Amino acid sequence: MYIVAVDLGAESGRVVLGSYSGEKLELEVLHRFSNISVTLNGRVTWDAPNIFHNILLGLKMAVKRVGNEKISSIGIDTWGVDFGILDKLGNLVSLPTHYRDSYTDGVSDKIAEKVGKERLYARTGIAVWPFNTINQLYALRQEDALALREGEELLFMPDLLNYWLCGVKKNEKSIASTSQCLDITGDCYADDILQELGIDGKIFSDIVDTGTILGNISPEILREIGVDYDIKVIATASHDTAAAVVATPFDDPENAAFLSCGTWSLLGVERDEPLTTERARELNFTNERGIDNTYRVLRNVMGLWMVQRAKADFEREGLDYTYAELAEMAKSVDNLGESLIDPNDLRFFAPINMVKEIKGYCKETGQRIPQSVSEVMCVILMSLACAYRFAIESLEEMTGNEIEYLHIIGGGSQNTTLCQWTKNITDRIVTAGPVEGTGMGNILVQLKSLEQVSDTETLREIVKRSCDIITYEKNEDFDYIYTQYLKVTQ
Repeated sequence: MYIVAVDLGAESGRVVLGSYSGEKLELEVLHRFSNISVTLNGRVTWDAPNIFHNILLGLKMAVKRVGNEKISSIGIDTWGVDFGILDKLGNLVSLPTHYRDSYTDGVSDKIAEKVGKERLYARTGIAVWPFNTINQLYALRQEDALALREGEELLFMPDLLNYWLCGVKKNEKSIASTSQCLDITGDCYADDILQELGIDGKIFSDIVDTGTILGNISPEILREIGVDYDIKVIATASHDTAAAVVATPFDDPENAAFLSCGTWSLLGVERDEPLTTERARELNFTNERGIDNTYRVLRNVMGLWMVQRAKADFEREGLDYTYAELAEMAKSVDNLGESLIDPNDLRFFAPINMVKEIKGYCKETGQRIPQSVSEVMCVILMSLACAYRFAIESLEEMTGNEIEYLHIIGGGSQNTTLCQWTKNITDRIVTAGPVEGTGMGNILVQLKSLEQVSDTETLREIVKRSCDIITYEKNEDFDYIYTQYLKVTQ
């Protein structure tokens, strides 16, 4: 059986072909493409039509790859919070705005003044970040934007792309839950809060459960990609973190945490109930929806975005390194941990120059200022490992459960320096893999929707049979580094 996953990140997109034998799932990345943002009239936007064009290119490759066999279905996952707004004819009013655009600066405080930050958290379970959908909509409302004046229906990014594939307008629950507009139950929007903010809740499309079969790819697109059979469009775990967690090789989710490691690092636990205590709000933990109506209680950490931006800064200086080379260079630094940062400081969210901001943070906190490429990379990766331990210990404090395992999934699981330092810092059982965890989780949800697999536990057994999972051994005691991290960040 062949299934296609489209996995879209903030930096790049992948079209992945999955082949399921009944025992194992094999993945083949057929098409990779850059996900390029475009600045128009001073606003950073996503080139959604180009993304869709690349999805169709990948589908054509998949059709060619399977030959006389058939593709059963396709599912799309993306980053959270961003959206497109359609007019009454179903056309996109304007290109979706990038979540790192500055138009939401200061909006969180204005919303808190109107509805109360405690009430907003209790109602939605979502941590405060400047990019949340509710902030974007409030900002558009305040500027009387064309998108809201002419808009009839809002679709989150994967739901917009699904609509273009099959003509069905629905918002899948896991992606909608990132918005801070959804009620904590996940079954309806927080209409009263939206109304108080001047946002018409009727603009949101209906919510569907994770794994809902939306329909078939439209006849026009089937002709374009060259097939004469139906391909189902499935609202998979449409938020990339939700998909990645499906592919986390848990043995016992109650004493294990996941770390979906990519542009963002998202560390948390899977639970049957949300966690909306005052302490959870203070620590900025969020409650997003997952497969089987579970909750992902997690903390956002700035993640490998910092490496991506630092790499771009180095390139502007004529220093061209691969990500693997940068990770290896970090290990060459003497006196590890002498300079550390708080990755979640908002100065690192969308800086003009990431390296300058890192040096500025170290100077302002009285630490040694990193000079070389190796030292900058050491600061980033060691600080991330410390941030992971802080998130784990916070979860243990709030839930009362000891976390023995940390499963690192996604592209960051290939960063052996980060994985090893995470092991040394956290002193938990640390495993790494699968690398293509998001694409794999995307396909696994589709298998369940197609009734090829009966339950989520079986999905995770497929992961273990299909992937190499690396277990890290502690090779150095980094407790002293974590103590220093707490001193400079708390």
